[in-house]
Amino acid sequence: MIFNASGCLDALEAPEVARALDVFVTKTVTPQPREGNRPVRIAETEAGMLNSIGLENPGIEALFADKLPQLAQLGAPLWVSVGGFAASDYAELCAALDDRPEVAAIELNLSCPNVEEAPESASEIVHAARRETRKTLYAKLSPAAADLQDTARAVQAAGADGLTLVNTMRGLALDDTTLQPRLGRETGGYSGPGLKPIALAAVYQCYRATGMPIVGMGGISTGRDALEFLAAGAASIALGTILFSDPDAPGRVRRELADELASRGLSTAEAATGLAHSQGPVSVA
Repeated sequence: MIFNASGCLDALEAPEVARALDVFVTKTVTPQPREGNRPVRIAETEAGMLNSIGLENPGIEALFADKLPQLAQLGAPLWVSVGGFAASDYAELCAALDDRPEVAAIELNLSCPNVEEAPESASEIVHAARRETRKTLYAKLSPAAADLQDTARAVQAAGADGLTLVNTMRGLALDDTTLQPRLGRETGGYSGPGLKPIALAAVYQCYRATGMPIVGMGGISTGRDALEFLAAGAASIALGTILFSDPDAPGRVRRELADELASRGLSTAEAATGLAHSQGPVSVA
């Protein structure tokens, strides 16, 4: 299945692109409205982009009153990305979303590099969220974690149903003339082609460690990229930065992936999941 990475597509501004996806993931919502970080928030680099949006969003009540009913009309299954600054924020959001029939799953954004992190561990946040909802929970983790495999095991034990890998990594771009940071917050989340090897490693390691369903992302722009993420262990893939330059990417990547699979005698994308593991795919308990 092909998703969008949270925050990389405004479905209400580009509904035809959203309808080309198998699942649409909302921008991260927080309990209260957020204005986000000070400008400048976006900077292109030689091989991707930096963003420092800072979780700008209207808050959960505005999502319910305005955007969620409109998003539900798109026809694609809807995942809501949630974020916060304490485990209680995540729990509050999951409780609010639990009875919303429009929402197929909740993605816990545990790894935004552009805001202050919650004091609790990822597993503690997942545990708090799990108590408040029966919906499918995916934990979105950072590739920068030194103990990523341990974190993946911990969120699995805490009740996560799957993983989203990976979020952006912190990066810096300097102005050509002044040599000062180009972003208002100085550093931002790096995404694009340069992130791909790091993201592939994260998917590979976490699949090996847990066998959990994984939505893989990070520098995917072609069907070949998608195939590699599946082989590393992803069950689905998500498109991010490529959507800014190529809104037709969902259909194109889908066609290219089908060609890649057929050329290897694979009838389905599921048949490719885990092929990079020399001992064979990990068995999901």
